[in-house]
Order: sequence, then C-alpha cells, then structure tokens
Amino acid sequence: MIALDDKFLRGSITPLVTPLRDGKVDYDAYAGLVRYQVDNGSHGVLVNGTTAEPSTLTLVERKELLRVAVQAAGGRVPVVAATGSQSHKETVELTEAAERDGANALLVVTPYYVRPPQRGLAAFYRDVASRTRLPLMIYHIPGRTAIDVEMDTLRQIADEVPTLVGIKHAVADLGLVTDMLKVLGPQFRVFVGLEEYSFPMMAVGACGLMNAVANVAPRLVADLANATAAGDLARARALHFSLYELNKAVFFDTNPIPMKYMMRRLGILARNEHRLPMMPATPELEARLDGVLRRAGLLEDRD
Repeated sequence: MIALDDKFLRGSITPLVTPLRDGKVDYDAYAGLVRYQVDNGSHGVLVNGTTAEPSTLTLVERKELLRVAVQAAGGRVPVVAATGSQSHKETVELTEAAERDGANALLVVTPYYVRPPQRGLAAFYRDVASRTRLPLMIYHIPGRTAIDVEMDTLRQIADEVPTLVGIKHAVADLGLVTDMLKVLGPQFRVFVGLEEYSFPMMAVGACGLMNAVANVAPRLVADLANATAAGDLARARALHFSLYELNKAVFFDTNPIPMKYMMRRLGILARNEHRLPMMPATPELEARLDGVLRRAGLLEDRD
C-alpha cells in the first residue's frame, strides 16, 4: 500500500447530487454545491457517486462534472472521482480522464449487474489500477451491484495493487470493518457508506464518512467525523442521535430522491429534478420529509 499523508482522505467526503435544469446538467449550480461543502467544513467532495445518479449521465457529463468540481474546489479540499461503471471500457475511460483532469483519488464501484466471480473482481481492479497513479478505493455496495467483495479477494487485491488505499463500505457489517483494519492495517481508509452506521463504524476504526446527508447538513456530518476521530465519543454520540432521523430519511425512497427534495426545501438546490427512471418525491414523501427537517431544526426559519 502506498503511503499517504496522514490527513489525506479522512473525515467527511460528501457524495454530491447532480443538479439538473430542464433535463440538462446545471454545472453552475454544481460548482456552487462544491463551494457550499468547502465553506461548511466538509473534508472533501465525491463526484459521480451513487447520490449523483451516474447511470443516468453520459460519459461526457461525468467528465465535465469532475472538471467543474476540481476548479470550484480550487485545491482547498480533495476531489475524489467515482469512475466505476458496469463496463470495463467505460471505467478505464473515466479513470484516465480523472487523472488527467485533476482528481486527487479514485473510487471505483464493483461492476454491477454482471455479477462477476471473485477472481474477475481481482482482475478488474488490478487492470484499472495499472492505468493510473492515483490512490484507488473500492466502492463496496452490494445492495446496488449484487456482488460482495470477500475478505480473501480484498486481501488479494491489496497484495497486487499498491495504489489500493481504501474502501467505501456501504454494508451493515461491522465485522468486516474490523477484519479489514486487522488484516490490512489502520492506514487502510475505510469510509462509511451507509448513513445510519456512520458513528458505529467510525468508532470501530473507519477513517471517515461518505454520507449523502452531508448534502443537506454538511457541518453536522463533518462535526461527527471530527468528534469521533478525536475520541470525543460523548459529542459524537450526541451528533449521531441528532442526525439519526436525517440518516434514516435517505432511505424513505431511492437515494437521492429524498436528498434532492430536502435540498430544494432548504434552498440549497433550485429544483429537485431527476432523469427517468428516477422521479421526484411524491406529495406524501414531501410531507414526511418536511417533518424530518422540522424536527432536525432545519426548517424553523423557513415556514
């Protein structure tokens, strides 16, 4: 494993939504979202993660979103590029573009739909990593991809890919977090990708969060990451409970449907627009999310 600066790739790295306007990506609004995250304490931004609805975007749009993010961040925080696809060819194209366009690190999802064998996963990451010098993290989200990364496979990838530095772990499996850190060492970056497990997994040893809720409450999510990393577990536990209903709200419908509605409700986004087959929140969901925002104290001055 390559050595990283101890402060690099830690804390709250927000998986940004993709703003749309009349069916087109709103790049100006996206730049504003990047600046909003930097100004509110996030430790980095993730471009084209699940929350960005990347499967509804073209490769050209995904590349342009990264370029916009790099420019808007201006070196103040790391920009992580999610470059994975169900297609090896597309993953390679996005990965090579990410290095060329200034990304600081990569997040590559396990190929979805095809359900490859474990030896195929190892070969896939070995090949992708051979095409870039950037630090690489695996995105482990079997609920979306229908494939698990087994511990033996992860160990093999780590042995064969020096640039593998971490994983986004979006599974309700604390035991695997312990296994990863025990086998691969405490410098292996484990990012929590399942919102309600943010505090428990960081308490076990995860280095940070890639939490969709940071789109609406970046300061609170960053504070949770900071408090847990500092060992202030009483404050971290209090933040865990204050964020808990927001974290659950991510799953009231398919992510990022709830996120985009709440962002529009709070004035962070001008509109909560999606591309098919995704859809905006229903009136019933809107009312339910309004209740969440009120109880979180985020709507007090907006009604």
